[in-house]
Amino acid sequence: MPESFTPKLFTVLRQGYGLADLRADALAGLTVAIVALPLAMALGIASGASPDKGLVTAVVAGFLISALGGSRMQIGGPTGAFVVVIFNVIAQHGYDGLVLATLMAGLILIVAGYARVGRMIRFVPHPVVTGFTAGIAVIIASTQVKDFLGLPIDKVPAEFVPQWQAYFAALGRISPATLGVGAGALLLILVLKRVAPRLPGYLIAIVLASLAVALLHLPVDTIGSRFPDIPAGLPVPHIPSITLAKIQAVMPSAFIIAFLAGIEALLSAVVADGMAGTRHRPNQELVGQGVANIASSLFGGLPATGALARTATNIKAGARSPLSGMFHAAFLLIFILFATDLMAFVPMAALAAILFMVALGMSEYRRFLLLLRLPGGDRVVLLLTFVLTIMVDLTVAIGVGVTLASLLFMMRMSEAVQIEGGAEIEAAPDLDDDLDQRAALPPGVEVFRIAGPFFFGVAGDLLDTLRNVGQRPRVVILRLRRVPFLDTSGAAALEQFVEQAEAGGTRVIFSAVQRQPLFVLTRAGLGRRTGRVEFAPDYASALVMAAGMVAVAEQP
Repeated sequence: MPESFTPKLFTVLRQGYGLADLRADALAGLTVAIVALPLAMALGIASGASPDKGLVTAVVAGFLISALGGSRMQIGGPTGAFVVVIFNVIAQHGYDGLVLATLMAGLILIVAGYARVGRMIRFVPHPVVTGFTAGIAVIIASTQVKDFLGLPIDKVPAEFVPQWQAYFAALGRISPATLGVGAGALLLILVLKRVAPRLPGYLIAIVLASLAVALLHLPVDTIGSRFPDIPAGLPVPHIPSITLAKIQAVMPSAFIIAFLAGIEALLSAVVADGMAGTRHRPNQELVGQGVANIASSLFGGLPATGALARTATNIKAGARSPLSGMFHAAFLLIFILFATDLMAFVPMAALAAILFMVALGMSEYRRFLLLLRLPGGDRVVLLLTFVLTIMVDLTVAIGVGVTLASLLFMMRMSEAVQIEGGAEIEAAPDLDDDLDQRAALPPGVEVFRIAGPFFFGVAGDLLDTLRNVGQRPRVVILRLRRVPFLDTSGAAALEQFVEQAEAGGTRVIFSAVQRQPLFVLTRAGLGRRTGRVEFAPDYASALVMAAGMVAVAEQP
């Protein structure tokens, strides 16, 4: 089997795995399971299914994503990105239609992985990803208003505007008890997140809210009253009914599920690499995601992908291998087998509070506000994708966003081209065109030259190249004279590299930055005045600056 299609689990076991590693992975898996338990239930309900469907997905798909994926630390399961799509598929085609769409999405992901499409996901521009994830976050939060306020609405409209019209019409009938439980749970989560971030705030909020409702006999809707017949244990796997008409009907949804699963899984894997210093295999990650989604559909579960928040929790808890994700699934299975009855006491308002927090995390509001400060074209792509996701449809939003971003890129490239005559070339030689840039490199200094437009399609290459450097240098020089254009994804990649360098005590120097890239860097928070990076007018000056930094760093 080629290395690029070898699951990370096999590589880890081949390299050696001891008892200390097993202990660390088991503890990390338990920590993540505690976080994932209320999330899986809440996401199952928000998707228009039931809490047990979310738990089944976290167990079956979570186990296989870790066992067969291409990331060392990835945690898989149901995520907020799917909520809108799942809800619409169930509304249009029933739950059987969702199961078939999930099965087909799994097959699409496997084909995409073996077709080596994993690295092509990076061609989705940063404003598009931020726009549709923020739009999904708004939709998730909007759907939870009824349960948070206890509004007596029989059927909440699926569309955003009619939804809020229904809410405003029912505002006079808010349930004080329900609002008190929801607000109390939300406040508790926020307080714990600030004063004791290591504690499982979601689980603590659910337990205390359930106890309050049960002991005080509050008239609050619970999982038990909403879903009285929750089965215990895992269901028996079965193949869904498949007909040509059903395949044609759910095909668009299957592609959307596959696209979202691929995007979110690979984004989560990239972040995990940055946090843990590892390197994922994108094509094998898609294959693992595909197998996991097929298995989830056979057990009647929901679509699944890599979950960024749970993956970050896994890394912070000390995970060392994919076995931590498998342990997380095993602990959730124990709950399903022996404690399913406890779900009946969980208030719906407390789950709504958790989903408000999920929406807040998904929104990436800091990144959203940062992108609003960048050039006008990127703002248009961001806002258009955001608005279309909320008001129209996720498919339309992504298609329009990618198309517009590509047209803007071509326009900017045409503006970046300069045509010079022979005399002009002789009068202005390329001062950056030395054959051996490492000849005068001081000890402890590394240098990289970036040539050409640094845009969303190539931004990931910088991080891959820098990750391959062996011993961490004291100073890194990035030569940018040959970069005529920088877009928001390129700026995000540079920012991520600077953050990793800062964490490891490495200073960064940008050499010979052109006007357009300098403007974007300044708006992205990497300008001269921030003090996060140093700027040199040319490579010779950068070398002198780097030598001085190394000398200062080595002083006793």
